[in-house]
Amino acid sequence: MSLPVTGFSHVRLTVTDIARSRRFYDDVLGLPVAFELPADADDATREELWWLFGGVVYEVPGGFFGLRPVAPAADTFTENRAGLDHVAFKLPSRADLDAAAARLDELGVAHAGVKDIGLGCLLEFRDPDNIALELWADAG
Repeated sequence: MSLPVTGFSHVRLTVTDIARSRRFYDDVLGLPVAFELPADADDATREELWWLFGGVVYEVPGGFFGLRPVAPAADTFTENRAGLDHVAFKLPSRADLDAAAARLDELGVAHAGVKDIGLGCLLEFRDPDNIALELWADAG
């Protein structure tokens, strides 16, 4: 029996430095923040938002994308071990990918350039913890 899955709810990445990761994701993706612990949160609010673990959750169409600062400072990501390979965010068009590549250039973020692979186009780059990220646009 298969489960009636209707899509993804959320993805949360573990990061080594939440301030550095927030700057990166805010600058690169510019997603609206859905949940974060206010700096002046009282004990009741801290208890209510325990599941943030000191991180942040962004809103993406159809779900959420979160960052959780629990990885040791010297840790680094590799897609060549069990777990995550990469995270891809969908953009509307190739033109949006080209604009994203220009934005990455402005921010000094290394990337592999926009590649057309037939089914669509992609733009690959990495976050400050070396997590593999991709921007994708369907063909056509």
